[in-house]
Amino acid sequence: MAKSLVIVESPAKAKTINRYLGSGFVVKSSMGHIIDLPAKEFGVDLEHDFKPKYVTIKGKQKILNELAAQARKSNTIYLATDPDREGEAISWHLKNSICKDKKVFRVLLPEITSSSVKSAFDNTLDIKMDKVNAQQARRILDRVVGYKISPVLWKKVGKNLSAGRVQSVTVRIIIDREREIEKFKPEEYWSIIADLKTSANGSLKAKLSKLKVTNKAQADKIVEDVENAEFAVSKTNIKTQKRSASPPFITSRLQQEASSKLHFSSMRTMRIAQQLYEGIETGKSTAGLITYMRTDSVRVSAEALKAVRNYIKNKYGEQYLPPKSNFYKSKKSAQDAHEAIRPTSTSRDPETIKKFLTNDQFKLYKLIWNKFVASQMSPAIIQSTAVEIKAGNYIFTASGSTVLFLGYMAIRENDTKKNEPELPLLKEWDILKLLKLLPEQHFTKPPSRYTEGTLIRALDEKGIGRPSTYAPTINTIQNRKYVTKIKGFFHPTNTGVLTNNFLIEKFSDILDIKFTADMESFLDLIENGEKNWIDVLKQFYARFEKDITQAETPEKTDVKCEKCGKSMVIRWRFGKKFYACTSFPECRQTKAIENDDPLIKDISPQETEHKCEKCGSSMLIRTSRRGPFLACSGYPKCKNTKSIDKEGKIVERKPPEESDQVCEKCGSKMLIKTNRRGQKFLACGGYPKCKNAKPLPKS
Repeated sequence: MAKSLVIVESPAKAKTINRYLGSGFVVKSSMGHIIDLPAKEFGVDLEHDFKPKYVTIKGKQKILNELAAQARKSNTIYLATDPDREGEAISWHLKNSICKDKKVFRVLLPEITSSSVKSAFDNTLDIKMDKVNAQQARRILDRVVGYKISPVLWKKVGKNLSAGRVQSVTVRIIIDREREIEKFKPEEYWSIIADLKTSANGSLKAKLSKLKVTNKAQADKIVEDVENAEFAVSKTNIKTQKRSASPPFITSRLQQEASSKLHFSSMRTMRIAQQLYEGIETGKSTAGLITYMRTDSVRVSAEALKAVRNYIKNKYGEQYLPPKSNFYKSKKSAQDAHEAIRPTSTSRDPETIKKFLTNDQFKLYKLIWNKFVASQMSPAIIQSTAVEIKAGNYIFTASGSTVLFLGYMAIRENDTKKNEPELPLLKEWDILKLLKLLPEQHFTKPPSRYTEGTLIRALDEKGIGRPSTYAPTINTIQNRKYVTKIKGFFHPTNTGVLTNNFLIEKFSDILDIKFTADMESFLDLIENGEKNWIDVLKQFYARFEKDITQAETPEKTDVKCEKCGKSMVIRWRFGKKFYACTSFPECRQTKAIENDDPLIKDISPQETEHKCEKCGSSMLIRTSRRGPFLACSGYPKCKNTKSIDKEGKIVERKPPEESDQVCEKCGSKMLIKTNRRGQKFLACGGYPKCKNAKPLPKS
């Protein structure tokens, strides 16, 4: 009897599903997309309703042939690719390529567990063409933007540059923040803290409030006024508040929290989440540990809610279980196609399965598990105390909080407020003793540069891209050298600023945040069957075509050529504007337009007065992705470098400390050195002739 063929994207997913299906099935992997637009040609017929030309991806023909051979042996084919637009498109391409004249069923697997797989195969579907068309529209939009703008960029800005519907707006958001920082003017302000003692020897710190102190003279005057004043409690306010848990993770929130708490990049987070979704061997069985990780919905199934409520009741007790399930509402723009990201089995707690997971898998799984279980627990009860203290004509305030009932914070311990100590018991008109006044000068700070987590939050809030696009977009803008990450924060490069400036001037729609967000909404409407995908493409291209024409047309000016008297136009080269004579090539007169963009940095090496202690050559200030540093001008013969701190001072290297050990390879003294992570180790003093190194013995 012929076996039924099941096709999924990845070998790991195939392996997991294969264990749940009987001997009547054979499970194969397509290794992702197998059909796509051609890599080296446009592949879109603009004259005939944007008809795409699909080809087999280079290197995938062998896989396609193997799948086709297996399909010929099978009477029934199940397409179990991921339950999103890309997965739907992969299934559609496979159906058209190898599944002709066969019974074909679409299988959606929101989670990969025995019961979920069985249910999915008992409730098969047809391929949803609205979802496929949304993917086609997205793919063609990106191809049109990339292929039409890139050649213009090569001519006007530089080679090997590219533009993208989402990536270019992402770069703009980073550059807009950099401009805010550049324009920022710090303002001086002072804080005045009173260190106080109660009659019962309790202590507290109160801060001057209701008065803006902007200079030292003003601060000194206040200190003088209150030093001998009586400090008396004028008002106390004690409130008991409930603090509820946040909903389970959606993709963007998972990426943000993994960035801030685990210091994972978005690509790393999604790669590990994919592994947890596709299946992990846990002893005698393999199971998907989390639900599908690309989602914008906080919805949770009734079965999962029942299971987690039983777990909370048994593990923590009745008081930690709310009377009914906590309900969370997804944002309006959510597609709500899949559940929130949650563990497939609450009983499979992180510590129980830690031995089966890599360190990264454990950290991410624990984050997801904790978030989900906490989301269905009772609120925490916090008692907050606020105190006003009068000192002459001035008011000081202090606040503190006490957790009366942990609630969900029994799991989400990091959700407690920091820097709010418990205040001593105070009542109105208690007299406090002043121990010390602490005036301190401050300056307002500019907005912070984006990290991966805060950038994803900004993209999510502005409606730019979708959960599945954040990680590859952030990866692309770094690979293209439009931005660089220094100590976790994104900085635009000269290339990024020059490209952004050109695109804003010539392709205002592509760089418009609202326009890009609206396009994402149109893709959602296509998927929901509310818009025709070809109509959306036509509407977009009508505006885009005008931008292309305008970008190729030099801008007219009233400036006259000093050589021939003809009018001059503004052209672009290497991302910079210049005046050029309209009678070119007869008259080749040009005139520079001075660059006034403060973000364009001079990154050429700058000579310093410092001399290299190794060869005597001058030391130069160079800039790397980590920031400025000193390098010998005798490079590559001399590779001496020195670090520069934030204040521009040279960080002198301390000579390595000698140990009492001798190198067993050459007899030289072993030195104690420190690696980039700050960890000490032993290295042979005969380096580079002897490269022996080993861990520092534990004392």
